[in-house]
Amino acid sequence: MSRLSRLFMSIAALSAVSGPASLAAQDREVPYWASLRADKVNMRVGPSESYRIDWVYHRKQLPIKVVRLKEGWRLVRDPDGAQGWIVARLLNPERSALVTGDGLAAMREEANGHSALRWNIEPGNVGKLGDCRAGWCYMDIGGHRGWMEEKRLWGAGAP
Repeated sequence: MSRLSRLFMSIAALSAVSGPASLAAQDREVPYWASLRADKVNMRVGPSESYRIDWVYHRKQLPIKVVRLKEGWRLVRDPDGAQGWIVARLLNPERSALVTGDGLAAMREEANGHSALRWNIEPGNVGKLGDCRAGWCYMDIGGHRGWMEEKRLWGAGAP
């Protein structure tokens, strides 16, 4: 067997072993949370670039709920309830959350309502979501870190 033939056989064997694992990693059980990977992300009316763009997001790290998978595309729902298709490579598995509700949301030093107030966060802010426990989630919003009530966060809890 020639050296070139052995090389092709090695590549084919490697692909057979690593291919299914990498594909399986992309196909998570739905629904699940993700966040936008880029500063500009198109949401389309169907799962291909041939479908028209329905909405353009300009908010990296915005939490998105993935509700369906189809060949490299994800049917998603945003915090306002809008639904459409985003190419999977523009979604990040890193969790984030959006501050919701009326008025300022308290960010506290510990995971309870009696803990020292660290910051008051306006609704509409987005940040990295950490651990959640007993109705409180650890958040990092632009370097402001602390615990916030889970009920004020879209993207926390079970999708």
